[in-house]
Amino acid sequence: MRLLSPFDKNVSRGRGVGGYFAFWSVALVAIAALLITVAVLQYRWTDQASSGEEMRIGAELESLMMKWHSDLYNEFSAICVAMQVGPDFGARDTWNDYLERYVEWNYAQPHQTLPKVYRNPELVGEIYILDSTHRPDFGFVHLNLDTRKIEDSAVPPELRTLVPRLRANSTNISVALHAWQLPFGANNLSSEAEEDLSKAQAGSDPIAGWQFDESVPAIVHPILHREAGKVLSNQSPVDWIIITIDESVLQKKTLPVLVNRYFGGLDGLDYRVAVLATGTRPRVIYSSDPGFAEQDLPSADKAMDIFAPGSGALTENSSRQRRGSNLLKSAQWQSSIVPAWFPIMEHSAVPEKWILKVQRRAAPLQTVVRRARMRNLSVSGLVLLFLAINIAVLTSTSYRAQQFARLQMEFVASVSHELRTPLSAIFAAGENLKDGVVTDRPGLAQYGSIILSQSRQLMNHIDRILLFASIRSGKDRYNLRPMRVAELLKRIREDTAALAAEESCTIEERIEPGVTRVMADPMAVCGCLENLVINAVKYSRDDRQVRIVARRERGEGGAEVAISVEDRGIGIKDVELKRIFEPFYRSPEARAAQIHGTGLGLSLAKRFAESMHGRLTVSSTLGQGSVFTLYLPVPREDDAETMAPTESFSEGDGHA
Repeated sequence: MRLLSPFDKNVSRGRGVGGYFAFWSVALVAIAALLITVAVLQYRWTDQASSGEEMRIGAELESLMMKWHSDLYNEFSAICVAMQVGPDFGARDTWNDYLERYVEWNYAQPHQTLPKVYRNPELVGEIYILDSTHRPDFGFVHLNLDTRKIEDSAVPPELRTLVPRLRANSTNISVALHAWQLPFGANNLSSEAEEDLSKAQAGSDPIAGWQFDESVPAIVHPILHREAGKVLSNQSPVDWIIITIDESVLQKKTLPVLVNRYFGGLDGLDYRVAVLATGTRPRVIYSSDPGFAEQDLPSADKAMDIFAPGSGALTENSSRQRRGSNLLKSAQWQSSIVPAWFPIMEHSAVPEKWILKVQRRAAPLQTVVRRARMRNLSVSGLVLLFLAINIAVLTSTSYRAQQFARLQMEFVASVSHELRTPLSAIFAAGENLKDGVVTDRPGLAQYGSIILSQSRQLMNHIDRILLFASIRSGKDRYNLRPMRVAELLKRIREDTAALAAEESCTIEERIEPGVTRVMADPMAVCGCLENLVINAVKYSRDDRQVRIVARRERGEGGAEVAISVEDRGIGIKDVELKRIFEPFYRSPEARAAQIHGTGLGLSLAKRFAESMHGRLTVSSTLGQGSVFTLYLPVPREDDAETMAPTESFSEGDGHA
């Protein structure tokens, strides 16, 4: 089996690193694609949830408006029911019959009315009859509630537009039923709606045949009035009953009651509500809040044409106005369809309408929905962000674990080499002694010295590994005490003298004035400085010179001593400076220069410095050398008395 050369090892390592990065590149792309897919799906789900919430809120509001609309319809239809103009268009009734019903309806007691039947006579202003049967000149009579009599009357000012139209449409019942339409068929009802209306009028609906003039306001109904001995037919001329609506009662009583019933809460109205009249006589019929009625219709959450027989022009226009800014769902629930009431008297090509508009008091519904949507998106985005962060953390952790495993393998290889070198020397020396190669006393002394030095080197390597293991397990303990800097540096020179002599390197030392002692642990400070000096010796190049300088400085926590170890070696790249204190790490330059080492020296030195409440810094220039500086605190003056027994090293003091 062929052993791998250094070139083969580098090629294998390159392939492994290339495959590793290729795997993580594919994995990161897949994770990014997954996150993007989840984000898109989450956005769609949030959008659908927001649309559903919007539809729900809109449906609730529409339900309230429809109930309000139904009760207002009952208020008006109660008047029609009370006058009892039936499907035969009053052919069997006289004017006195209508007067009696009017009087009875006004003065009836609550127990005299049917349950769940509206009784609202105060909503009626006046009742008139346009008589064409007994008065060919189209006489105008008034049903006087106070005198309980039928009296001749002039046409009131508010009816001067309506009465001529009724007179013009009194030829027969078919013409009268379409008196609400403009001439030449200019109306706003579709053919389907008109057909439905005609079917309703032909049936037995008690309000069939009634027509509404929003501009007065008033409701009217054609009447076939029978003369003595005359048979009525569909071609007979008709009279008209005209019932005006008291707008002040509608504004001050009827509408406020209905608004409070459906749009009120425990603390008052939950919505702003307004009823507007448009057309020839635009006006505000009711407004719950001053100024709300004057706002544009698109500003309301929802607007409804009260008397519209179907989806009117208002709703369509409002939907078109909002479609550019809101979701399609918004346009759907804002486009309500209300049931047909009475045909509306048309006075111009522009439809006259009574509009109900509603807006949520706390905030417009669109704002509520938008906030809910943004809140959902924010929560979803936050969840995705946390997911991305977790994936990034896991990816980084996995990457660091892979790097750490690689460094450990390199450490094992380096340690094996470092241990094999002294073992080989010891084995060779022992084998020579065994074979009798050396017999004289000087030779034996030389071989003994070799075995001793290599054994010491081997023990140092083992001690360093064991020390690193104890530090990692947290079992190391330190005893800080005042120590003289001069004696400390002397100990370092003695311990590294053999290595310096072997590498033909000189170690210079300078202690500046004012530097006397530091607070340190003997083992830790020696281990730290020895590692720094050993590295400086190993990494020196042509200028085999190492300088140790001790000086006094002022730090953030007080006075401190800075001990710098300077070499003129290969230097360290800026990108490597942040990693040189990591366990097992060795720079590519050190491996390329085939400088032996385990990658533990600087990591141990940093641990030692921090354990003594100091710090270790580095500055380096590639190709010019490096400077490592150990900062240690200065002992307090009250520790001077304890200096004598602790300032020198004892035989039991160990070092790394």
